[in-house]
Amino acid sequence: MLRKFLITTAAAAVLPLSAPTTAWADSQTLTADELMQQVEWLQVQMSTLLQQIEEIKTQSGEASSAANTAAKKADDLEERTAYLEDDVEDLDDRLMGPERHTALDSIRFSGDFRTQAHSISVDMADRIDGINVQKDLVNTLFYFGATNQPPMTPDLSDVDQFIAQNYDGYLYYLDNVVTFDFIKQQVEGLMQQDPALAEQLLGLLASQEDSFIPGYNHDNDIVYTTRLRMNMAADVAEDVVFEGRLGMYKTWGDSSNVQVFNGQPTSIGWDGTTVGVPPSSDIIRLERGYFTWRDIADLPMYLSVGRRPSTGGAPLNFREDEPRGGTPIGALFNYQFDGITWGYHFSEKSTFRICYGLGYESEWGNGSEYKPPSDRLDDTWFVGAVWDVWNDEDMLVQLNVATAQDIGDGFNGLTVLPFDPVTGQDAPPAVIRYTPTDNIGNMNLAGLVMVRHDGPFDWFASVNYSESDPNDVTTPFGGMFADPFETPDDEDGHMYYLGARYNFPNEKTKLGLEFNHGSEYWFNFALAEDDFLGPKTSVRGDVWEVYLTHRIRDKFIFKIDYIDYSYDYSGSGWILGAPKDLGDNGNILATPTYDDASKFMASFTARF
Repeated sequence: MLRKFLITTAAAAVLPLSAPTTAWADSQTLTADELMQQVEWLQVQMSTLLQQIEEIKTQSGEASSAANTAAKKADDLEERTAYLEDDVEDLDDRLMGPERHTALDSIRFSGDFRTQAHSISVDMADRIDGINVQKDLVNTLFYFGATNQPPMTPDLSDVDQFIAQNYDGYLYYLDNVVTFDFIKQQVEGLMQQDPALAEQLLGLLASQEDSFIPGYNHDNDIVYTTRLRMNMAADVAEDVVFEGRLGMYKTWGDSSNVQVFNGQPTSIGWDGTTVGVPPSSDIIRLERGYFTWRDIADLPMYLSVGRRPSTGGAPLNFREDEPRGGTPIGALFNYQFDGITWGYHFSEKSTFRICYGLGYESEWGNGSEYKPPSDRLDDTWFVGAVWDVWNDEDMLVQLNVATAQDIGDGFNGLTVLPFDPVTGQDAPPAVIRYTPTDNIGNMNLAGLVMVRHDGPFDWFASVNYSESDPNDVTTPFGGMFADPFETPDDEDGHMYYLGARYNFPNEKTKLGLEFNHGSEYWFNFALAEDDFLGPKTSVRGDVWEVYLTHRIRDKFIFKIDYIDYSYDYSGSGWILGAPKDLGDNGNILATPTYDDASKFMASFTARF
C-alpha cells in the first residue's frame, strides 16, 4: 500500500497531464481491465515525453536542464508502469485461483481402489479334443477326395502316410480349398448319400486315442489383481447432468490387455468387458459416461444417452457392500454397452424405463466394404423394459424384460487363438481381432428380483428366464445352442438366485451367503461380472458363495470370500455350441471345460 501511495503522489506532482477517465485508485479495488487501461495510458504519456526530450536536445544545449527534467519524468513514468504491470499480474493470479477452483468444483469426483488376492482350484472334465477331431476330419476329406475311399486303418495311419507323400498338395488344399462352408457341405452331402458310412466315419474320428484328454487339475495358488474406478458427475444445467466412470483393472505382472483363449468367454477382450474383468491393463478406460435430461416438458420423465450404467445391478451389489451400481437386474445383464434410456417416474418409489442398446456395429471397422450387400451382417441390438415396481430404503422389487436381436457368433474382441477352428491346425501365437462371421439368431430374457432389509438381515430372491430364437446358421464354433453340423432349435433356460446377509451390531461387519442354479440352456449377458474366474450367474449348475466384509475404517473395507462352482453342463456363458452333460463320457469339446472349481479371495478396498 505504501508503494502504491508513493507512486500515486509522485504521479500527481510530476504529471500535470490529463488522466484516463477511470479514477486512480488502489489496485486492490480495480479490475484487471481497468489496470490495463491505466498501463496503456502511461505508456502513451511516456512515449510523448521521450519525443519531447529529443526535440529539446536538438533545439539548444541551453535546454539541457529541461531535458534532464523531462528525462526524470520519463523514468518516473517507466517505474510507475512497471509497478502497475506487477499489480495487474498479482490481480490476475488472484482472479485465476477462484476461477480454477470454481471450474474444478463443478465436477465432483469419487472412486475406489481395490487389491485382491485369489487362490483358484479347477478340475477339468474328461473330453474328446474337438479341435483334434476337426483336424482329422479335414485330413480325411483330403484323403477321401483324392482316393475316393474312406480310411482303411483304425488309427488313420493311411491318411497320415498319404499326406506325407503328397504334402505340397495338402498345403495347397489347406490354404485354398478348406473353408467351413466346404467342410459342412462335404459332411452334409455324405450324411445324405450314405448315413451309415457318415456315422461310421465320424465315430472313427472321435475314437482316436490321441484325441481323448482325461480330466486333470489346474490350480493357481495365488494371483493378484488391482482395480481403480474414478466416478465423475457434473451439473450441466438445472435439468441436465453428466455422470461417468473411468476404470482400470489388471492382473499383477500383465498389462498386455490380451489373453490366450482358454475356452472361457472372459478370455476374450470384448467391448463390453474392457473394464469389468481381466483381461485388461493399466490403461484407464471409459466404463460408463452419459448425460441425463430430467423433467422434460415439466413432466416426471427423463432421457439419458451414452455408455450405460449396466454393471453391478441388484442383487450383485450385496456381496460388494456397496449401493446398487447398475440399472438392469444383475443376474440378466452385467455388460457394458452404448445406448439410450427413456424413463418415467410414476412416483418417488416407482420408475419405468425403456432401454435401447447396440452390441455390435456391423458396417464400420469390420471390413464390410469388401463384401457384397448380401454377405454383410446386421447390427446386433436390443431393447428392453426395466421397471422398479417399488424402490425405497426397505425394499426393491424390479422387473426386467428384454430381447436381443441379430446376435452374431460373438462380438468384436481381441485374443490369442492357439488353433485354427476351421482346419484344426495349430496357429501361431499372434493377437487377432475376433469379428463375428454371421447372425445366428435372437434371444429373449426376463427376470424378477426382490430385495428386503429387515432389521439386521438383508435378503433377496431373483428368478430369471432365457429363450432362444435361432437362425438356421452354424459357424466353426457352432450355432445358437447347436454344434457346427447340427440344425439349431428353440431352447429355453432358467436361473434362480438367492442370498442373505447379516449385519453385525458393530455396524462394520457383514456376513453373507448366496446360491444360484442355472439350467442346461441358461444364458445371460454377464461377461463383465466381477468374478475373475468366470461369471457365477452364467453357470449351468450350482454355485455357493460365502463372504465376510469388515469396515476397518468407514471407507476402508476388508473382505474374504469363498465361491464353489459345480458345473452340470458345458458352455456356461456361451451361446455357441450345444451344452454337453458333464456326467457323460465321450463329450467332444473344443477347449478345456470346467467340471468343478473353487476360489478363495481376500481383498482391501479404499473408497474416496
